[in-house]
Amino acid sequence: MIKKVLVANRGEIAIRVMRSCREMGIATVAVFSEADRSALHVRYADEAYFIGPSPSNESYLVIDKIFEVAKVSGADAIHPGYGFLSENAVFSDQCKKEGIIFIGPSAHAISTMGDKITARETMMAAGVPVVPGTKEAITDEEEAAKTAAEIGLPVMIKASAGGGGKGMRLVKDKKNLLDAIRAAKSEALSSFGDDSVYIEKYIESPHHIEFQVLADKHGNAIHLCERECSVQRRHQKVIEETPSPLMTAELRERMGQDAVAAARAVNYEGAGTIEFLADNERNYYFLEMNTRLQVEHPITEEVVGIDLVKEQIHIASGEKLALKQEEVSQSGHAIECRIYAEDPDNQFMPSPGRIMYMTEPSGPGIRTDGYAYEGYEIPLFYDPMISKLITWAKTRKDAIERMKRALHEYKIGGVKTSINFLKKVMNNKAFAEGKYDTHFIDENIDNLVVASDGQNKQNEDLAIITAFVDYHEKLAKSQALQPYQSNGGSSPWKNFGRKKGVMRM
Repeated sequence: MIKKVLVANRGEIAIRVMRSCREMGIATVAVFSEADRSALHVRYADEAYFIGPSPSNESYLVIDKIFEVAKVSGADAIHPGYGFLSENAVFSDQCKKEGIIFIGPSAHAISTMGDKITARETMMAAGVPVVPGTKEAITDEEEAAKTAAEIGLPVMIKASAGGGGKGMRLVKDKKNLLDAIRAAKSEALSSFGDDSVYIEKYIESPHHIEFQVLADKHGNAIHLCERECSVQRRHQKVIEETPSPLMTAELRERMGQDAVAAARAVNYEGAGTIEFLADNERNYYFLEMNTRLQVEHPITEEVVGIDLVKEQIHIASGEKLALKQEEVSQSGHAIECRIYAEDPDNQFMPSPGRIMYMTEPSGPGIRTDGYAYEGYEIPLFYDPMISKLITWAKTRKDAIERMKRALHEYKIGGVKTSINFLKKVMNNKAFAEGKYDTHFIDENIDNLVVASDGQNKQNEDLAIITAFVDYHEKLAKSQALQPYQSNGGSSPWKNFGRKKGVMRM
């Protein structure tokens, strides 16, 4: 049995994992950077260890530092959360070599499904439908033009090692194809250190639907139904729900079977997600596999009634799945809204700074997975998501109404947030009727944000630079107003009651 888990992450996912560990009687170890000295996950864990400067490439992404803490703390397992090292095959393999349990899949599964081209080949061999496109990376521009002509425009140029919309270009006119390939390759090399790109047929009016899968070390694999993730901004999910408005019982069975087949194709172990694109005629195609816990996993937990983190730990401990496919059922409807510290009315510009006041929603069917609190300084170095707001109700209509109520109750002062933007989505007719796809935000942007002429075309890099300047101005003002500041800028109460021998903050 696992006795102590090091959570190699931060923010809400670190706390989420620690909560399940506490319920299981498992001790937890937190790691933190300079920017996270006062973070909630540091306070919540049984032990906390400083691992370096604020930038993630000098702290959370440094594998040697993580293993050093694991050895010092005596952790016998590591949970990577999502992001950071969660889909790093080297990290997974090193855990095995160090004799530490990695609460996640094997290095083979991560590397196979992490490379988009290899993943496509693996899925085709397993009989899982994939989007028509090239089978190998583009090496010849003339051959690429020929392939695009055969597939038919529009097409997508995608980075093989990509994610988050980077290294991706939509081509609607053949005269733009070669420029798009070169731009995608350049961005892919800059973002991932790999300029391999491939061509896929562009799916008109696509729905982004993913299936949660669980697989143990004994050959058992099941799916826990779908999540609709089509409300996206710049290929980043904003709102998710389950069941999907597009789904039918027959389609769920077919897609679920293919999701399980995809997991079996790489001898998958743990919790993972198979992502599909579906059109309005309910034709669907494999998109990618996320070999980790997803941000949106809570809505599956609410509808299916399973703690996915606990399942990850049971699987990593060598236990068999306690549930069979025929025993999986859905109850009610769940929606998740991601609450970001950003300004939707100003190109979704990040809004780091000090939270001056905060009131979280509560009551029947409400769940918040977050990490912020009054007085907390949201750093600029990481993703600006403050929390995830989840509602559950017996029907989709009631879940939407409950979300409206929850968003009304959610009050955050001191920083800009996406709360009002999310309210507008909940009141949008197309969303209320479930008639939306991945173009939803772009098609409704004028009704979802308040922007001046030309603001929607503002350069994103400039917005981030402006946010950085604004952040430091706010920081200087808030520090000048602070009635107390100890060495290091944190309260002496933070270390009260912590175990001796733990690295102090």
